[in-house]
Amino acid sequence: MNPWRRKGNTILGDMDRHESAVLRGLVAQIEDILRARAAEAPQDELAELTGIRTGASTAPEDPILSRLLPDFHRLGDDASAKELDSAAALRSLHEPELLDQKSGVAALVLRTCPENGGRVRLSLEQAESWLSALNDVRLALGTALDVTEDMPEELPEDDPRAPHLGVYHWLTWMQESLVHAIAGDDL
Repeated sequence: MNPWRRKGNTILGDMDRHESAVLRGLVAQIEDILRARAAEAPQDELAELTGIRTGASTAPEDPILSRLLPDFHRLGDDASAKELDSAAALRSLHEPELLDQKSGVAALVLRTCPENGGRVRLSLEQAESWLSALNDVRLALGTALDVTEDMPEELPEDDPRAPHLGVYHWLTWMQESLVHAIAGDDL
């Protein structure tokens, strides 16, 4: 993939077949785990009457989902029952919206990324959605690979994470290139 570029209010990029397949596969996986989390939300009769949806009141146990859906209120180890209830209520109220937003940007990427590679044409709004989806994929992959700031750029060949770290770096580059294109910066 060449760097993203801006032409007026359109962001352009070209992806080969392999790049498109990798990106679409990763985004589809994120979309799947977000939909599964949404399906786990408790059914609430009052929510059905009022239209106010509620979500899970507890943080996900899966580390990737936990990274994508962080706590809305950080609690210390000595949190009171009232603070715990407050954090659970915040999650229950806001998680459905966050899941909708994240699933929506994933769906947009899947709609606008050509299945067999090719030209990608995005409005500025769509490009912002791509940034959000790329960030979610990077967070998920970084969590799975246990990426840290002090991790080397390359891992030894016998490290099972080595091939996937290259994908993580490619996603990082793609996201950075897209930021520059949206801002109208020349690389």
